[in-house]
Amino acid sequence: MPRTDPAPTDASAEVVLINTFELPEDQVDAAIAGWTAARDFLSTQPGYIATALHRALAPGARFALINVARWRSPADFQAAIAKMQAAKVFPDIPGLVYTPGLYRVIAEDRAAA
Repeated sequence: MPRTDPAPTDASAEVVLINTFELPEDQVDAAIAGWTAARDFLSTQPGYIATALHRALAPGARFALINVARWRSPADFQAAIAKMQAAKVFPDIPGLVYTPGLYRVIAEDRAAA
């Protein structure tokens, strides 16, 4: 599934995975099923916090799916992904190109309650 990016300088701080999925429209359901299997596996791993899968509203959008997940640290994410790859949890899906990256939140805004 996702390749791992180099760890940020502070290897113990929470990170956000943003993973874009480019794929043919007829493979979206297969990718959602693969994401569900990956989520089920990864949610049992140390450092997992949460994940959310987003689907594009516009037909033909470049990124049909975008996954956003939170992990306790880059090391936790990298260890979990290595285990998932070894277990072959995420199926091969024809035409799927995914682009994962780890990010750190540097600014945030919320509406007043």
